[in-house]
Amino acid sequence: MFTLQKTTQAGRSGTLSTAHGDLQTPFFMPCATAGALKGLTFDDHEALGGEIVLCNTYHLHLTPGEKIVEDAGGLHRFIGWDKPILTDSGGFQVFSLESLRKISEEGVMFRDHRSGAERFIGPKEAVEIQHALGADIIMCFDECPPSTAPRADQIAAVDRTLKWAKVCKREHEGLMRTKKTKSSKNTRMSSDSSSSSFSSKSSNSSPLLFGIIQGGLEKDLRIKCAEELISIGFDGYAIGGLAVGETEKEMFDVLDIVCPLLPEDKPRYLMGVGERHQIREAVKRGIDMFDCVAPTREARHGNIWMSDGTKLRIRRAEYATDYSPIDSDSPVPSSKKHTKAYLHHLLKIGERFGETLACLQNLGVTLETVRSIRKEITEMS
Repeated sequence: MFTLQKTTQAGRSGTLSTAHGDLQTPFFMPCATAGALKGLTFDDHEALGGEIVLCNTYHLHLTPGEKIVEDAGGLHRFIGWDKPILTDSGGFQVFSLESLRKISEEGVMFRDHRSGAERFIGPKEAVEIQHALGADIIMCFDECPPSTAPRADQIAAVDRTLKWAKVCKREHEGLMRTKKTKSSKNTRMSSDSSSSSFSSKSSNSSPLLFGIIQGGLEKDLRIKCAEELISIGFDGYAIGGLAVGETEKEMFDVLDIVCPLLPEDKPRYLMGVGERHQIREAVKRGIDMFDCVAPTREARHGNIWMSDGTKLRIRRAEYATDYSPIDSDSPVPSSKKHTKAYLHHLLKIGERFGETLACLQNLGVTLETVRSIRKEITEMS
């Protein structure tokens, strides 16, 4: 599953093995929320060196629904991506629907934000949905209040998160046993192995289950949540409820508290963080995995991330006649070929190709940053 290869002052490097390939840590996951990357194709992502994407359980559950995805041969076949996929549990999205949901000890009743139809997701349902989707890494269903929420809210969230984590693991193990039984039966019935790589990998997949550490900015609650999740036992551990209102210092303080508690032989995932300087600081503290919508979201709004760490607001008038490359040092060929004036023009008129150029640049420099961190770790004596 996870092999830790090196730990230095710059961070950790290792290999995370999944049903659809090995991942070298640290790594970054762009968000293919509903099964597609904003402004990019999966071929674009692969050409940039990307090896994993994150898909959103909540959105895929609403449409097209996990049964359609499962009947299509699983999420990999459905979206046309044959490398690893992580699905979140849907918890963050459900809990963001504050005016449309009602929390109980069993889960959350909520209304579809588009149709208004009433739906329910709890820990059991979240795991069932993710297994049906066929992801390589799945997440426990957790309660995710803002990091700055009152202590009473954080206590309740940690208690539910821990209770639900036990249900998630029990359901996950039961589904795994059922899969193994079906797989053994199918093997006995037929030795035909002519199915495609997509379907064969999906049918035999063994997803990794990660627990999620909550507790806001409350030190004792973060410690409690981490220690109890470790005692339950998961394939990896995520730190949730950050990058949602607290300061950077507060976020890093939480990592300083939590990371030393986590098993060295398990991957560590900081959810929702994608700014390059934040990634670098988090890796130093022992984080292995990241996801964030920021690179592509900011790109679509004209905020271009440069390879030197700066940002350009490309819609500003000064770039209308700037004929220099978008980024002459970029790891992305199109950013060396096309000019700032051209990108300014495309985004100003709402041309989709402008969004693609911007998304390629921002995702490209993000992935390059993580590669450079990984190289620094592996080459450090």
